[in-house]
Amino acid sequence: MQSNRDSALKIAEFLLQIKAVKLQPENPFTWASGWKSPIYCDNRITLSYPKIRTHIRQKYVDAILENFGKPEVIAAVATAGIAQGALIAQDLGVPFVYVRSSSKGHGMQNQIEGHLEPGQSVVVIEDLISTGKSSLQAVHALRDAGASIKGLAAIFTYGFDHATKSFMEAGVPLITLTDYSYLISQAVKSGYVDQKQVKSLEKWRVSPEAWGQ
Repeated sequence: MQSNRDSALKIAEFLLQIKAVKLQPENPFTWASGWKSPIYCDNRITLSYPKIRTHIRQKYVDAILENFGKPEVIAAVATAGIAQGALIAQDLGVPFVYVRSSSKGHGMQNQIEGHLEPGQSVVVIEDLISTGKSSLQAVHALRDAGASIKGLAAIFTYGFDHATKSFMEAGVPLITLTDYSYLISQAVKSGYVDQKQVKSLEKWRVSPEAWGQ
């Protein structure tokens, strides 16, 4: 049986291989927040690779069943979580809904799209956890609609302390298929970065808001 560590490293390798994650310590990206970052992650790219897409879906399902049990509904955070969430719901044979960042400004003015009954147990799907703000906004909307949140599952997390704290304070168990530490370990092993770059990547992880200034 594959260990969680082996599984996390394999997914990290997939993300690096297809450039869903890019590491550029010498030529950093600028996030919407204004932070300079040596890493950029776009897990939607995994959807373009059937073998990797299938592997990730299966690992999501395994992790959900192992950690939360089978939910009555899968809910995805719009927009990046929608495709993964629909695939997972199909695999589990359960209903699917998704949550907008805010209520739609016309028609039924829904924030939650799809049919959700009060009291139903829900696992929330996200592709990436950075600050956790948008994910927890979706959780609050689902709870306001009467959902019972079993937990949230994502492909990747940067592992920021304030995000971890936010999930704990909200009472939302969080699981991810891989994380920043596994990603850096695999990047070194596969030769994507050298030891000098690793030091810069580790500094960013500790203090992302101050890195690169």
